[in-house]
Amino acid sequence: MSTYLRLVMLLLLIGGLTLHTTGAMAGEKDSPARVAPRKTVGKSPTKKTVARKKVSATHPAATDTIVKTGSESKRSVVNPPIASNAKNSRPASPAQNAGVNKCATSRTVVKAASVSTAAGAAAVASARPVSDRLDLKSGAALVLEQQTSRALFEKNADQIMPIASLTKVMTAMVVLDSAPDMDAPITITNDDVDHLRGSSSRLPVGAILPRRTALLLALMSSENRAANALGRHYPGGMSAFVAAMNKKARAIGMLESHFEDPTGLTSHNVSTAFDLARMVDAAHDYPLIRELTTNGESTINIDGRELVYRNTNPLVRSTTWNVGLSKTGYISEAGRCLVMQAHLAGRPVVIVLLDSVGSMTRVGDANRIKQWMEGAQGRARQPIHAAAGRSDTRTTG
Repeated sequence: MSTYLRLVMLLLLIGGLTLHTTGAMAGEKDSPARVAPRKTVGKSPTKKTVARKKVSATHPAATDTIVKTGSESKRSVVNPPIASNAKNSRPASPAQNAGVNKCATSRTVVKAASVSTAAGAAAVASARPVSDRLDLKSGAALVLEQQTSRALFEKNADQIMPIASLTKVMTAMVVLDSAPDMDAPITITNDDVDHLRGSSSRLPVGAILPRRTALLLALMSSENRAANALGRHYPGGMSAFVAAMNKKARAIGMLESHFEDPTGLTSHNVSTAFDLARMVDAAHDYPLIRELTTNGESTINIDGRELVYRNTNPLVRSTTWNVGLSKTGYISEAGRCLVMQAHLAGRPVVIVLLDSVGSMTRVGDANRIKQWMEGAQGRARQPIHAAAGRSDTRTTG
């Protein structure tokens, strides 16, 4: 073979090797599976990587679809469905699995996510405990259906705690059980002055008022001197009165309660929300207690002076409430307290709220209970119709 022919064949061989090598290199560049990941030192993952991680952690079944969908899918990742529902989940079409028509896939994913979110939220809301839905601020609370004694709501209702001036409801029952002359005069003495907490009073020492008026002021305005005077004027004196209070408590089933005075100024007067509901239910049988505790205000003549006394519970003056019995209470150890008998959603209930912090918290909790009960009644009727809202002071309340 001539030297010229050998040189031509060598050049052709070298050219063929070059073309093969270039094609192989081009094939590696077009295949992302073979590209080694670049290492980035000191940098956080990109937004796309973070989004993909969130999807796989919170909603693994939708990972492949959402990764393919762009900005709308990212919004569905930020607000994933609360709960999935087999009724709302739809199998992906072959076109979606193949990655075809990405815009349509994006709209489908977002729509399914929003439907699932709404259904899941409703399911979670209905499954939440009533205590979470009501979100009462009082430390202890009880809503009792009066006719059946069934607890509709309870929160720390078995916890024994001071009850402050709620005591005066028991005081009233013990006074009336002795069948006294309600027109007999009651005299305020120095023994009735609050030397324990220094609470104020508009009843001066030496004031004389009928027993009925003293009971009105004790129940309506939580007047401590009037309540203490009622205990002193009980047959046998104060010790006999306190003994009668504890006897009455046991008689009506208040087995976790204890009384040491007729005013509630001592923190040793204690009870539970369940026991107080028994007390309210028993007191509701006394017509005079119902009348005096729900009186909005009264003008009282004290030693020739006309004094206006108002009810410590503003709800008795509200036109949206039907209150049958009411009493408030406050000392620092007990917090703000409230017991009521009222008609809500067409049925009589007993409400007990203990250890509220703010001055209006107990009222706010009572209104939340009212809205909850009336709202529950409305929701129950809706299908049939479709087919056809503490500071320490020296006063008590």
